[in-house]
Amino acid sequence: MSTQPKTQSTAELISAESRAGIDRWIAKYPPEQRQAAVMAALSIVQEQNGGWLSTALMDAVAEYLNMPPIAVYEVATFYSMYELEPVGRHKICVCTNISCMLCGSGGIVEHLQNTLGIKLGETTADGKYTLKEVECLGACVGAPMLQIGKQYYEHLTPEKVDEILSKLE
Repeated sequence: MSTQPKTQSTAELISAESRAGIDRWIAKYPPEQRQAAVMAALSIVQEQNGGWLSTALMDAVAEYLNMPPIAVYEVATFYSMYELEPVGRHKICVCTNISCMLCGSGGIVEHLQNTLGIKLGETTADGKYTLKEVECLGACVGAPMLQIGKQYYEHLTPEKVDEILSKLE
């Protein structure tokens, strides 16, 4: 008789709370279209996992939604809101698209890089901040802008950025 432990289903990697959240999204679509909830599911499990998606979690989403894993990987690698490596407690997403660029996002990026001592795509040694360049966040009227978590910050100046950083834990 084998003494090997029973292997955990990949879908069991998703917490009960996360499964409930995914189920609320699945319910918005016809039963045969549960895969339409893939973006929401990835966001939910990414948050559950401290801000990033492991391959095992993406496989769990694929199993839960009855999708081929490659289809989930395609979504996770296409959209910039999904992270495939660990990120800092505060992911700072700086828009560098045309409106923000014309209004000075390059200076904001430079200020953040100098202040935090990291470049775009890097995380501080203490794991507090990750600095990420993103495309349009849909707040062009408030350019230049950035997003931290679910909060948008607009009409940025280096002084405003310093104030924002000082209020983060």
